[in-house]
Amino acid sequence: MSQVKLIVMKNGPLRVSDPDGEIELVGSDGEPITPSRPTLFSICRCGASVDKPFCDGAHSRLGFDKAAEAVPESRE
Repeated sequence: MSQVKLIVMKNGPLRVSDPDGEIELVGSDGEPITPSRPTLFSICRCGASVDKPFCDGAHSRLGFDKAAEAVPESRE
C-alpha cells in the first residue's frame, strides 16, 4: 500500500509525496492529469501558476500569504 502524504506548505503549495507514484489526479472534465514527477509534485494554492494545477513558484513572486494551520474550533 502506498504511503501518500499531502503536506501543506506555509504560504505555498500542497506538496504531494507518493513513493509509488500511483496517485490518480483527475481534472474537472474527467480526464487524467499526469504530473511530470509522479512521486513528488506540488499543487498550486495561490491560483497564479501558469502550469495549473501544478505549482510553478508564482506564489513566491506574488507574496502569497495563506495560513497553513487549521482554523481553531469556535468557542461559542
